[in-house]
Amino acid sequence: MDFTLPKDIERIRRRTRIFVEENVLPVEADRSNWNEHEHLEDKVLDALRASARAEGLWAPQVPVAMGGMGLPVVGWAAMYEEANYSLFGPAAFNCAAPDDGNMNLLNRVGTAEQKERWLKPIVEGKVRSSFVMTEPHPGGGSDPGMIRTTAERRGDTWVVNGHKWFATGAEGAGHYILVARTDPNAAETRRHLTAFLFHKDQPGWKIVRRVPVMGPEEPGGHCELSFEGLEIPDENRLMEIGDGLKATQIRLGPARLTHCMRWLGLAKRSLAIARQYCGKREGFGVRLIERESVQTKLGEVAHDIEIGRLLVMKAAWKIDQGDFARKEVSMAKIHVADTLHKAVDTAIQLNGARGYSTDTILEWIYRYARQARLVDGASEVHKMVLSRFYRREGDDFWRWGI
Repeated sequence: MDFTLPKDIERIRRRTRIFVEENVLPVEADRSNWNEHEHLEDKVLDALRASARAEGLWAPQVPVAMGGMGLPVVGWAAMYEEANYSLFGPAAFNCAAPDDGNMNLLNRVGTAEQKERWLKPIVEGKVRSSFVMTEPHPGGGSDPGMIRTTAERRGDTWVVNGHKWFATGAEGAGHYILVARTDPNAAETRRHLTAFLFHKDQPGWKIVRRVPVMGPEEPGGHCELSFEGLEIPDENRLMEIGDGLKATQIRLGPARLTHCMRWLGLAKRSLAIARQYCGKREGFGVRLIERESVQTKLGEVAHDIEIGRLLVMKAAWKIDQGDFARKEVSMAKIHVADTLHKAVDTAIQLNGARGYSTDTILEWIYRYARQARLVDGASEVHKMVLSRFYRREGDDFWRWGI
């Protein structure tokens, strides 16, 4: 086994780190650059994005022919981890959720015409996008079989009615991917859902509210949407009728893993803040970093971060080999979500009141980290997935290779 990154990916990783250190971190440090949702003001982010694009560090998940970097998933892992050493690095490089997952899905399954109309503007940074699937009870969440929003075919047009919420990035987005029920009687065959594309200016839908959340938000927030007769031409159907669940799996598998890649960057940043502070802070005549109790805390988190990196890289490698890596993605999602929370909680504890204040970014990361065990499948759901694999595979659960 060779755990060395390919030379071209290692160069990209180093360039990403340098760009973050020289360009993104100084912008992050000036809170006058932040908006009321604790993200960067649009004009500030636009300037960073222009610089990143000029450096050739732009849209790593998209083929070169479409204006991206064309990296393999292993390359994403190396770059995204470095990108999210800053809160705003992924947005600067156009690899932040939800655009990241939406671009990957559209690139993989969109027609040539759909890529030109719906994908290209996202890649170019001209519009943001949103993935609209989750519904309030009794609608679908982790179980897409419960989705109630309907799309009824009338000739060459689909008419959508229903209710969605927690659509990340929906406010201000230009392009939307919607998952709706098209066959009420096909749930048992898992062919009851279909995915569609629609534009912000189409009538028949509205944003009910931007749902207030505990943590800081991505651009566009997390929104509740209602659909009352939204008409979508059949040409804007994504994949075949009944392929909606397949589309969600194609999107969410890699998207869960890219979350983990980014969260590792935030976990490393949290630990770095703790290490730096403990290295200079003294108490009772001893620097904190010399105390065994502090060393144990730092060592435990460093250990967990490295486990997370290995889990992520194994899943990334399997995806690059053509495997869905469902088991590996679930393992990474569970572990890295827990590790992010542990890393920032430990860092706050070691920084004391300073960590709890806004003098550091730790409180921002702490509030953001709580969502990690919920988004793209709660940890409990992923543990159920692993249990199913283990029951089916037995000791082969731990086999090497594909």
